[in-house]
Amino acid sequence: MIDFEQLKKIIEDNNSFLLTTHVNPDADAIGSEIAFYFILKKLGKKIFIINHSETPYNLLFLDSDKVIEKFDEQKHKTIFEEADILVALDFNRSDRIVRMQNMFNESKKLKICIDHHQDKENFVDHFFIDTDYCATGQIIYNLIKKTGIIKLDYETSYPIYAAIMTDTGSFRFERTTPEIHNIAADLIEHGVIPGEVFDKIYDQSKFSKIRLLGAALDSMQLYGKDKKISYMIIRQETFKKLDAIESDTENFVNYNLSVEGVVVGLLFIELNEGFKVSFRSKGTIPMNKLAAKFGGGGHINAAGARIRNGNLDEFIPKILNETEKYL
Repeated sequence: MIDFEQLKKIIEDNNSFLLTTHVNPDADAIGSEIAFYFILKKLGKKIFIINHSETPYNLLFLDSDKVIEKFDEQKHKTIFEEADILVALDFNRSDRIVRMQNMFNESKKLKICIDHHQDKENFVDHFFIDTDYCATGQIIYNLIKKTGIIKLDYETSYPIYAAIMTDTGSFRFERTTPEIHNIAADLIEHGVIPGEVFDKIYDQSKFSKIRLLGAALDSMQLYGKDKKISYMIIRQETFKKLDAIESDTENFVNYNLSVEGVVVGLLFIELNEGFKVSFRSKGTIPMNKLAAKFGGGGHINAAGARIRNGNLDEFIPKILNETEKYL
């Protein structure tokens, strides 16, 4: 259970806040940052949002005040020293902020984590985590509703809706409960237009992304004696050839689960340094435990791992073999 009154007190008792989220942020990450930013803004607080990665082009519309900055060690060092509170949103392991990790961990300022993922690392002073939540955006919504810290309005509802919609797979994943639909209804009553949010996130893709999806689908293979595992591979040469970027791959992994009989889907992405793998499953196959074998984490049905010093071709058979053990 999250102590929302304690979180409210921390917010009210401090004046300046540095918000950040994980590498390659998704809509829950950006939406939660922006929603939290609006809470702080309405309270007259000083706010900085600094992320390791650039905001994906299809999520730029959420940052209506243009406040999110990409991390620059020299430029932002003083902010880490000046802010009263450092806020980790939508991640619970410090390596998820990559080059910002050392500066974040070494800071003597009060640190809090607001998140819904499992297998947390002890890297902050206060955790506001509940893995039963479908999205970090839902936690921000409940902070507003349960404490009355501000009055919910259209401005704050919009990023919260984007966060919840995307992390529930457009309200089709297992964590889509009656409560979630009631929350969505409340956000819609505050003026959010569902089709507009969906269109901006999913239906305004660059041509390079669509071509990258085609390449990923073309690489799809089945694995295991019962062919219950499907996987795709995207290599650096493909990104360069198609002028695509890593954030374009958001949700590609889910196409694996569209194959008849497949219960686990994997997406391998070659990086400039190492590679990353996304894990998805149906039912109760624990992807978070599988990802943890390779230094990652996440949820039961959705997890990931980033291996910075590994060779992709050497790891693929190892990961596939390990995956089969979880069926």
